[in-house]
Amino acid sequence: MAALGREAGADQRAAGVVPVGVGEAPEDIKMPTYIYGQSSPSLGDAKLRKPMIIEIIEKKIEYLRKEKTLNIYGTVTFGTTAGFSGILANLIFRHCFKVKHDALKTYASLTTLPFLSTIVSYELLVKHALYSGNISRENCVLRSSLIGIVCGVLYPTALAFSKNGRLAVKYHTVPLPPKGRVLLYWLLLCQTEIKAMVIPLILQTALGIYHGLQHYAIFESTLEQTVHED
Repeated sequence: MAALGREAGADQRAAGVVPVGVGEAPEDIKMPTYIYGQSSPSLGDAKLRKPMIIEIIEKKIEYLRKEKTLNIYGTVTFGTTAGFSGILANLIFRHCFKVKHDALKTYASLTTLPFLSTIVSYELLVKHALYSGNISRENCVLRSSLIGIVCGVLYPTALAFSKNGRLAVKYHTVPLPPKGRVLLYWLLLCQTEIKAMVIPLILQTALGIYHGLQHYAIFESTLEQTVHED
């Protein structure tokens, strides 16, 4: 029996197979070691990166909040001046046509409609196009100033002229114009007072140029910061 065991061991050694004893580990198997109190490198890097990431996010949120505040204030200011232009136009034409009726209705529409039309037009034609990268600085200023002129002066003037002209015809507050010459008659009737609309024209043009330059500067600073962070 012992002879058979010695022969089997000799055969295994000849074949290159070494038997493993009880409680012994093979030499080619490496056991993972862990030293208590030693932190993993990846965990340490994550702990160091976490405050930096939080700080970057906080700065980005603060910057976006300031940018959004500037955008909202600028657009609302632009729309508000258009609303005041509508009030002035309504006042002028009510005086020219001697209209006393529907004061609240005309003032409400002449304030609200120019305000909303200016904000919506500015959002679509200037800010949306700007952040889409489709317009240059000069084009941005041109669009902004044209919105100020059209939505802040021409539109409220035409709206006030139309509404108060209809009220004048309805309540016969002024003599009816000759047939076929209604527009010319009414323009001649208020040609002196309508010159006061030059004031909002200059104001809306200047505000349009200013807001166009301001929003383009905000867009450039946002773009530079994004590129820098990338």
